[in-house]
Amino acid sequence: MRILIADDDAVSRRILEVTLQKWGYEVTTVVDGAQAWELLNREDSPPFAILDWMMPYVDGAEVCKRVRANPRTPPPYVILLTTRGSSGDIVKGLEAGADDYVTKPFDSDELRARVSVGMRIVELQQSLAGRVRELEDALARVKLLQGLLPICSYCKKVRDDRNYWRQVESYLSEHSEVEFSHGICPDCYKSIVEPELRKLPSVAKRHGDGP
Repeated sequence: MRILIADDDAVSRRILEVTLQKWGYEVTTVVDGAQAWELLNREDSPPFAILDWMMPYVDGAEVCKRVRANPRTPPPYVILLTTRGSSGDIVKGLEAGADDYVTKPFDSDELRARVSVGMRIVELQQSLAGRVRELEDALARVKLLQGLLPICSYCKKVRDDRNYWRQVESYLSEHSEVEFSHGICPDCYKSIVEPELRKLPSVAKRHGDGP
């Protein structure tokens, strides 16, 4: 899983980067909030971010606000990392849109636990988003088969939107994921197949192939 780190302090940024890499995460680092927002605003942005609060150009709280205002689905999970640890600061950070809050200097075990919780939420969001896309695709396919479908009273061919008459199975195969296995219904067997089978002995005798 990819994690974005945004911190203008080189030492703090490096310690956090090494720690997360040791835990098996793929890490991208930037040095200010403007760069963080640029990455989080991309289509292929990391699904998880750890942002320092006090950064030049755009601070971490402002990045959180922009992330929440962005219609991207699912949104990235954001942990705000800062030396500001009062209850008032925590409330401000969470109200700005952070999902969690960790104070500096961070405790390694606490950070790992909070990152693990965030990762579970990210995976759940991604799974739900995938299900939504599957449902949307299924509904789109259903809509293709809705409406009045002209069908011939004699040969049972259907007319498509290009005014071509086609077999029903050909039309459905093109407009859905339906697959066909052919068989013979009892009525057709009696009315079509049996009469043809009864003709076979007389045909064989005429050609000298019978007993």
